[in-house]
Amino acid sequence: MAQQDPEERIELTSETRDLLEENDLRPLWEVEKTMGNVYDDLQPDIWKWADIKETIDNVEEDMPIEELPPGFQRRVAVPINTGMENAISNTIYLGVQTVSPGETAPSHRHGANALRFTIDGHEDMKTVVAGEEFPMENNDLITTPQWEWHDHVNDSDETAMWLDVLDLPLVLDSLNSSNVFENHELERQPVTKTQGYWDSQFGQARPADESKDDGIPGPFEGIRDPTPPHRFSWEETVRTLRQRADNNTPDPYDGYSMAYVNPTNGQPPLFPTMSFRAQLLQEATETHFHNATEVYFVIEGEGATHVGDETLEWSQWDIFVVPPNELHSHEPDGEEAILLGMTDRPVFEAFNFYAESAPSE
Repeated sequence: MAQQDPEERIELTSETRDLLEENDLRPLWEVEKTMGNVYDDLQPDIWKWADIKETIDNVEEDMPIEELPPGFQRRVAVPINTGMENAISNTIYLGVQTVSPGETAPSHRHGANALRFTIDGHEDMKTVVAGEEFPMENNDLITTPQWEWHDHVNDSDETAMWLDVLDLPLVLDSLNSSNVFENHELERQPVTKTQGYWDSQFGQARPADESKDDGIPGPFEGIRDPTPPHRFSWEETVRTLRQRADNNTPDPYDGYSMAYVNPTNGQPPLFPTMSFRAQLLQEATETHFHNATEVYFVIEGEGATHVGDETLEWSQWDIFVVPPNELHSHEPDGEEAILLGMTDRPVFEAFNFYAESAPSE
C-alpha cells in the first residue's frame, strides 16, 4: 500500500497551530521539507574561454581598479552555476581576475582560504603574500592562507590574468560566518622578506629550531599544520606529473594525478576545506560518482567530460563543474590533456561523509 503524505494524515488543531507560531516552533515533518534546499541542485555546466575572455576584456576596459568600491578593488568575472546566486558551487567560489599594466589590486586580508592559479602571467606580475613577492608565471599556483595580507602588483607591460579560488560559499553561506575582512592601511603591503623565503621554511631542509607554531605568521598559535604562503611553480609540478605517468599505471577514474600538498606536513589537502590536483589524461577514464563537488580548469588540450546524460566538450582554459552524485568520466581528444581539479572533498572527509562508487555492472 502506498504511504500517505504525513501532512495528509496529521491535522493540527487551531489551538496547537497557534501555540507553535506564538513560541516560534514548527513540527518536524514541516521542517524536514526545508532542509537541504537552500539552493537548487547544482547542474553540470561549462564556461567557454572565448566567452570569458571577451567578457573580461570588456570589464577591464570599463572598470579601472581605482574606481571600484573599497574592499572590492578586484576586477573579477565570476562563473555562476544554475541554481546558485553567487558562485560556481555551494562550497567553492571561482573567478577570473585581471590586473592591467601598472595597476595594483590593493592589500587586504580575510578569513577565507584562497589561491591564485595563473592563466596568463609574467615574471613581473607578482602577488604579495605575508611580506613576500611571488612571481605569477603561467600555470603557477600560489596560496593565500586565511588572514594573510595580500595584494597583486603588475609591473609588466601586459595584462595578467588568473583564477581566484576561495571557500567563500562554505564560509559565508553554509557556516554563516562573518568572515572578517580588513583593508591594509597601505595600498601595497611592505615587502619584508626575500623571494623564496617561505619556500625555504618548508622545503626538505627546515630551520633546526622549528617548533609546531614557528615560522607561520598570523593568528595560528595552537592550530595544527596551517597552510603557509607558497608558490607551486608549474615547471616543477608538470615535471613531477610526467614522472608519475612514465613510471606508474593510471588511476581508472582520474588518470595520472599529483595533489598540491600542504607544505607544512607534505600531505593533502592543501587547505582544510579544498583540495587541488594536476591531472594528466592520456586515455578515456572509467565512470564513477562521489558526493563531493568537482570543478575543473583546462590547463592544456581538448576533450569531453560525460556527466549523467550530458557531455561537456572542453578545450584550453575552459572551466566546468561536475555536481555531486553524478556519474562522470573524462575523455581526452588527441594524445593527452591536463586539468586542474578542485574539490570540496576534505569537508566531507572531515565528517566521515565522503563516499564514492562505480556503477553496478
